[in-house]
Amino acid sequence: MQNQMKSSISSFPPIAMVKASSYEEALIAKAVERLFSELSISSALFEGKKVLIKPNLLMRRRPEEATTTHPQVVLSVIEWIKRAGAAEIVLADSPGGLYTPSQLRSIYSACGMEDVAKKSGCVLNLETGSGTVPSKNPKLCQDFNLIDPVRKADVIVSVGKLKTHCMTGLSGGVKNLFGCIPGLQKPQLHYRYQNKREFCSMLVDLAQTVAPVLTIMDAVESMEGNGPSGGSVRKTGFLIASQNPFCLDRFLCDLIAMTPQQVPTVAESIQRGLCPEKSEDLLILNPDALPTLLRDYRHPQSKTIDFSGNVPSFLQPAVRWTARHLLSPKPIIDTQKCIGCGKCAESCPPHTIHIQNRKAQIQYKNCIRCYCCHEMCPVKAIHIKGRS
Repeated sequence: MQNQMKSSISSFPPIAMVKASSYEEALIAKAVERLFSELSISSALFEGKKVLIKPNLLMRRRPEEATTTHPQVVLSVIEWIKRAGAAEIVLADSPGGLYTPSQLRSIYSACGMEDVAKKSGCVLNLETGSGTVPSKNPKLCQDFNLIDPVRKADVIVSVGKLKTHCMTGLSGGVKNLFGCIPGLQKPQLHYRYQNKREFCSMLVDLAQTVAPVLTIMDAVESMEGNGPSGGSVRKTGFLIASQNPFCLDRFLCDLIAMTPQQVPTVAESIQRGLCPEKSEDLLILNPDALPTLLRDYRHPQSKTIDFSGNVPSFLQPAVRWTARHLLSPKPIIDTQKCIGCGKCAESCPPHTIHIQNRKAQIQYKNCIRCYCCHEMCPVKAIHIKGRS
């Protein structure tokens, strides 16, 4: 019998979490099977359809670094969907940096997705086309340019990685869908929506538009601290899933001891009625009686508290400017570690980073505190600390 965290009927889709203590093949396959069973996922959802699997492949990292979705989780999800009778399964993402076939091959190989495709027979996307799609129920962004595998799929399954995030607080189900935007158009959106609240509102618009039928979170090993790429690996030991990415992220806030106000995508989702405000209004299916709160989960050093709502409305813009420009932590280059590869400059939305004498340098006057440089540094040479 399912162990439910509340007995009343929720008006939102449930969240399921099951134990998975390692990435051993049989163990993960069993955990994925249990997730689908707990959520009563029917084969009819996939039968005869073209299915896109969207993992989190932020950058060229090995699976054990906990920056990307583990290949064994992706493989087990694909195998379940194959048995459900999918007509075609495509594995695709637009990682950070350039969106080119050579870049995709390199990242697929490092992250283990090339092996997943060989074992499962799924299509590993190397096409780099994209097209404009009108937003669904937008609040801010009226359309998005999405990669072709997203536009052409009948249904989309998002398979993310539980990580903290220096800008958005949490890299969960909603943030994972930012990889549906092609390549360096992602920094363009950072620059277009420099205010953190507006940027996260855009992400919610995007999530509603992509509309995955299922979101699965790899939390066997997660990332804490200065995620999504510069944090520390933490063994957490479970998989989590929901058909509602907004409810899933609301639960993840509780799990890693963050408030919705510290995760602007969740705060925006609550405001739109896409997930409940109160934790007790979530329906959690937890047959293994797993912990639903990790009090010691380390948060990003960039975490801030927005107190602008406590001041008169005419003062709020000034307070927000002060918080962003004078109080917000800033990215710092460790020149001993920097290899001058230029990934930070390539990903910087306002182009404030330049490579001089084979070292990166930041012009802080125009820095928008998006932390894309920190996110994309392959050698963890950019730290978040200090006050500007």
